[in-house]
Amino acid sequence: MGVELKGKAAVESKKRRRPLAARDVSVFKKDEQVGEGTYGQVWKAKDTETNEIVALKKVRMDNEREGFPLTAIREIKLLKMLNHENIVKLKEIVTDAEDSKNGKVNIYMVFEYLDHDLTGLMDTREVNFSVEQVKCCMLQLLTGLEYCHKRDILHRDIKGSNLLLSADGYLKIADFGLARTCGENGRQYTNKVITRWYRPPELLLGANEYGPAVDMWSVGCLLAELLLRTPLFPGSSETDQLDRILKLLGSPSGDMWPAYERLPNAYLIRHTNYPPRLRQNLAHLGADVLDLIEKLLALDSTKRMSATDALQHRWFRAEPLPCDRSQLPSPSTSTHEFEAKRKKQQEAANAKMQSRPKQGQHGHGQGARAQGPKFSDPFGYRGGGR
Repeated sequence: MGVELKGKAAVESKKRRRPLAARDVSVFKKDEQVGEGTYGQVWKAKDTETNEIVALKKVRMDNEREGFPLTAIREIKLLKMLNHENIVKLKEIVTDAEDSKNGKVNIYMVFEYLDHDLTGLMDTREVNFSVEQVKCCMLQLLTGLEYCHKRDILHRDIKGSNLLLSADGYLKIADFGLARTCGENGRQYTNKVITRWYRPPELLLGANEYGPAVDMWSVGCLLAELLLRTPLFPGSSETDQLDRILKLLGSPSGDMWPAYERLPNAYLIRHTNYPPRLRQNLAHLGADVLDLIEKLLALDSTKRMSATDALQHRWFRAEPLPCDRSQLPSPSTSTHEFEAKRKKQQEAANAKMQSRPKQGQHGHGQGARAQGPKFSDPFGYRGGGR
């Protein structure tokens, strides 16, 4: 006779048990939408069998005749290869039986749920990252990326909204939809990856042979953004992105980046003559972190600092030291980029309504627009989109 498990033991047993067949999405009760993009929607949901809170990511099936999307197959395959505390955990794949009856195919990826992402936190007025907290976040990000890069996996979309933060302070890299394996010499990839604001110059210039250095450029952009509380290169187009990069880092010379002339779009920057201004414009951040940012943002990808070397940089050992995970920001309500954008849109709509002159009034009186903190901009102008 078997032993019947009760209470917490029964729940834990259910969590550990792997079903032989995919479960149906109906076992999850959706709570609120926490993300949306080209892949579909992400929902916070509750597993009604275990009471566990999860993130439910619907795989977009744009062309069902072509079968399961290749990007989703890649993401699932890579996530099954990865097991690290700084990488989001894929728990299972579930299907929708109700849609199957109607001849439709809907697949959902079930992830562990984390309460916040870095972009959502940066867009939250009451959250101000201290240097200690930035160091803690960056150490976790670099540790997760080092794990990926040692396994020849490129993420190819490092940005704040893809870096999740749990209530107990664990930072986890998410969204491996653009990730690829690398390591083969001469292998070519698309350069239409990485969100524009975090895309390195070699991809903007048309490079299709690259490695882990593309992720490290994104890390440098994100590090500066966390400290400045504004994106470093918010370009409105690919040419504007290049222009912003060169205005801060300087136009490449033969010594600085000898291989750039061989890239397909080198003509876009060949006749520019910008002096480097990074040290001048960001001097207030301090010499140690400025050195790290400079090495992560090397125009020549072969000179860009690796995750392993960045983890050993002196900035992490200088005062103030990185804080403990438990001291990272954790607002009482979940904070994701999707929710932050929705909240901003609502505030803007409310402000617009309040700024309209009441009946009998004339003129251009200012409405009660919500005022956030004023951030420095290393270029002196703002704009563009992620």
